[in-house]
Amino acid sequence: MELSLAGAPCPIVRFNALIHGKYKLRILWELRAIPRRYSEIQRALITAAGGGTITPRVLSRELRALADSRLIARKQYPVVPPRVEYRLTEDGRALLGVMRAVCRWGEIEASRGAPRRRPAAARGARALRA
Repeated sequence: MELSLAGAPCPIVRFNALIHGKYKLRILWELRAIPRRYSEIQRALITAAGGGTITPRVLSRELRALADSRLIARKQYPVVPPRVEYRLTEDGRALLGVMRAVCRWGEIEASRGAPRRRPAAARGARALRA
């Protein structure tokens, strides 16, 4: 793990290690109010992606990683057909403030319009000068 200037483990690296991945923040956001079943999470992610799909394999992997990180809890009920619910843990709830701040930042950026990017040629030329 990378160290901060103070020689302690870098908190940004720790944060990134916990929530890296395309869907993890979105899953945590979907669980902010109430526990959700697998299919509810999957539908919410499809809606958020504008109709794009998330494969069952990827969703299962992301949910397992979040559970292993103790950000969500998985509860399986002894019924047929199987019923599983996911909910935020206290550790997961601790991230809600960060996620709300990211949402506010995203809304501000969206109101500014499309991001202004330099042409690829300018980016490459600058890299060559460095």
